[in-house]
Amino acid sequence: MRRFASPILLACALVSPALAQPTTSPSGDPAPTDPAKAKVVVPTVASSVANVGDTLALTGNPGWPAKVDWLYDSPALNDATGKVLVFSFCGAKPKAMLTTCTDELNRLIALKEANPRVYFVAYVDGSKKDALKLDPIRESEGVGRGTVAFGRNVTKWIKSAKITKPTSIVVDVDGKVALVTTGGAAADLDARDQKVAALATRIKEYSFSSDGPKALKVGDKFKLTASVKLAPWLKYSAKSPTEFKVTVPKDIACDSTVLKGDQLKTSGDTMTATVTCSGPRGSYEARAQLTFGWETPSGAAGLGAESANWKFEIKP
Repeated sequence: MRRFASPILLACALVSPALAQPTTSPSGDPAPTDPAKAKVVVPTVASSVANVGDTLALTGNPGWPAKVDWLYDSPALNDATGKVLVFSFCGAKPKAMLTTCTDELNRLIALKEANPRVYFVAYVDGSKKDALKLDPIRESEGVGRGTVAFGRNVTKWIKSAKITKPTSIVVDVDGKVALVTTGGAAADLDARDQKVAALATRIKEYSFSSDGPKALKVGDKFKLTASVKLAPWLKYSAKSPTEFKVTVPKDIACDSTVLKGDQLKTSGDTMTATVTCSGPRGSYEARAQLTFGWETPSGAAGLGAESANWKFEIKP
């Protein structure tokens, strides 16, 4: 399907460049076998389209072509949110460029298949026939995974931007450019693929935490708490069962051992479950299970289940 980009969509995306914020980030020394911690050699390049650290929207920077032909629909914010964004620029002419871009296509297809948390926007300098040849989305194989722009406005813009070799821009989920490659050399493509894999691996739907006492006195009331914080691009689902189930020793009395639905407190992206308990002298262990659901901007659903464990001592 060929469509022109909507001016309303373009305007909205340009004023809202940040796609999302990851909930976790890798730390510690990198391990070669772990893509989330792998060291990535980032080439130092100067690009006419974007540079590392820039904020880049789904529709690109001001000055990028606003009216282009798309093999599919125009870039979809709902599908791209919460994913690593990869822009790709290739051309059908000259022949040497087409040959290099054909090799690049295989790389992009492999990235798509290996990383469901990646969204692609490809700009092809050429006709629809050329765009079909260099299409990393591969029609039905990539539904919701990206789109491909082509046509005379793309050709004119790529020429003005002086893009003469396969070029890629990798954008993290916070909307910041993480890597720019401006050549088809294996080292450039290896760096890009490693960076995409590392960023995609560290994306998490939520973080979980729990809190409770370790020592208290007889007669003291204490709280057992578990919390979930969703990634900013998600929302809690009212269609999924939400439950906090606590298991305590028979000597421990709690105001409730099962909380459901609205009994769990939700504020923005954070859901908190709390029970209040007390008990006689002794050493104890309590456990809890928290289940919840969420929805993505595109309407997809997810389920989470986390457990908490507390050990505490009640003294005279």
